[in-house]
Amino acid sequence: MSLSDIRARIAAAEAAAQRPAGSVQLIAVSKEQPEDRVLPVLEAGHRLFGENRVQEAAGKWPAWRERFGAVDLHLLGPLQSNKARQAMELFQTIHSLDRPKLAQTFARLAQELGQCPQLFVQVNTGAEPQKAGILPEDADRFITVARALDLPVIGVMCIPPVDEDPATHFAQLAEIGARNGLDALSMGMSDDFEVAIAHGATHVRVGSAIFGARR
Repeated sequence: MSLSDIRARIAAAEAAAQRPAGSVQLIAVSKEQPEDRVLPVLEAGHRLFGENRVQEAAGKWPAWRERFGAVDLHLLGPLQSNKARQAMELFQTIHSLDRPKLAQTFARLAQELGQCPQLFVQVNTGAEPQKAGILPEDADRFITVARALDLPVIGVMCIPPVDEDPATHFAQLAEIGARNGLDALSMGMSDDFEVAIAHGATHVRVGSAIFGARR
């Protein structure tokens, strides 16, 4: 699979769902991928990438940005509060706002820094104990709290359980977004992004289907 293949599949899924062309943003998930796989995607003109860890991203993206210019970088993985400042300075969007303490940290740092990345609230739609995210029944209240802190919450994000039909989880996330007036839906990965697009995904997170399996 290649970047052009994935773009073509996204376009076909948009058309099948009767959605406007270009309504879905492709986040190329470059976590743990070697330079010789990421550079061809940058050279092909793609400028929207996702990383899971602040330290890993900080070790490679400043140099790549110097070489290739502005890159829209999204943090997809869990974020420790003590890494929040570094994350806010490096990433344009953070998909893993998942607890009140982190919301308060973002609000404090936003005042200090004078800016804040766009934020997605991560919802643990499968209520999996090992997974980060606000439980679905707490999502409305948490979104209200985050907005009261004047945080730029633009959408909601989920990672469905691997052994369940993702469509159920995508539908639930879309309901939570609609109920709270949030248009952006971060959902769908290499194996299920077309299903996610059918349920309204605006951001799909595709790694291995573009770069190959992580070494």
